[in-house]
This record gives sequence, C-alpha cells and structure tokens, in this order.
Amino acid sequence: MESQTLHFLSQLAENNNRDWFQEHRKDYDAAKADMESLVGYLIQQIGKFQDLGNLQVKECLLRINRDIRFSKNKAPYKNNLSAGIGPGGKSSGKIDYYIQIQPHDQTFLGGGMWETTSEQIARYRQEIDYNADELKTIIEQKEFRDFFPEISGESLKTMPKGYPKDHPEIELLKRKQLFFMHRFTDKEVASKDFGEKVLKGVRILKPFTDYMNYILYEQHTEQ
Repeated sequence: MESQTLHFLSQLAENNNRDWFQEHRKDYDAAKADMESLVGYLIQQIGKFQDLGNLQVKECLLRINRDIRFSKNKAPYKNNLSAGIGPGGKSSGKIDYYIQIQPHDQTFLGGGMWETTSEQIARYRQEIDYNADELKTIIEQKEFRDFFPEISGESLKTMPKGYPKDHPEIELLKRKQLFFMHRFTDKEVASKDFGEKVLKGVRILKPFTDYMNYILYEQHTEQ
C-alpha cells in the first residue's frame, strides 16, 4: 500500500465531512485504486489454493460511505478502506477474509463468526458440544495463535440454555461471536511485501474459515 493512502485516511478522520471529501476527491480515488490493487493481488494469489470462481475486485470492496440512518454518529465516511474476499464476494453472507486498512496501526486481517443468526449460533454450539476438538485443533495450533492472538466478539455472561454449567467447553459454548484478528503496523502496510504478509495470514486463517463455513452453512444444506 502507498503511504499516501494511510495519510488520506488519517486526514479524513480529522475532516469527516462532505465538503472536505469532495475537495480531496482525487486523493480518495488514488487511495481506492491502491486498495483495488491490493485486493486484485490477493484474489489472484488466493485463487491458486482456493476456488473463488470468477471473483471480481468490485465484488469485494466495501463502500467508504457510512449508513448513518440509525446511528448517533453522523460522520458520513468511514475512516478506513475494507474488503471481504471469498467465494461470492462481500455479499455472499458467508465467512470470508476481511481486510481493513486504517492508519495509526489499526489495519487488520480477520475472519470468523460475527453477524450470525440465532439458528447459526445454535448449530455452532451443537457442533462444539458434539466435537470441540476439531475446532480446537485449528485455533490452538501454534502458528495460528502466533499470527492471530486477538479474539474479538461477544460472549454470554452465563451458560447457554440446554448445556450444563460444568461443561468442559464452557468458554467456546458461551461465544456469540468468534472472530480472529491480526493487526499490522503502518510501517508494515506501507512496505513492498505487505500483500505477501496478508496472504500468509489468509493461508493460516483458511482452515478456520473453512470449518466455520461448513458447520454454519454447508453442513446444514447437506442435511
């Protein structure tokens, strides 16, 4: 990524209004092109070890405009550039590789269970109750833990209904969201091999996203 992209996003965070944005439209267009280049590279490389179909860059990029209809924060723009890369793109509804470019060392690659339905959470818990070892084998592997030390998302304060309080997998069962993140410094983002670093993370994350997509979506459709 170009350092100018991070600079633009940093400036946008301080001047988050439509007038400023229009005055700096060329800077935004350059930043967007920079993001498109990164996503294009990732699609090409990920396609070598995962079937992405005929995925296009535009199918992955998220809009920079914020939906402010129901938000107290009326800032019209996000202070980041982001994309969801996976079969079907950002609108597939499935778990993908999410990359967010944000200055001040807030850039991250992540993936996991986030905006899930109550039915999907029930499927997840049923699978954990039945066989937690399959998931634990993936997320407790040293390479995975070293690259994805951050676990984000909400958990229940008490044990979900239908499961004993002394269940050996109590912490996993209480999860409403299970999202893993790896943060990159601004220096890493601006480095020439940033795309390769993100790709390394995608390879490590893939077994987890494959597992979650199977239990939340594919397993259900097979039945």
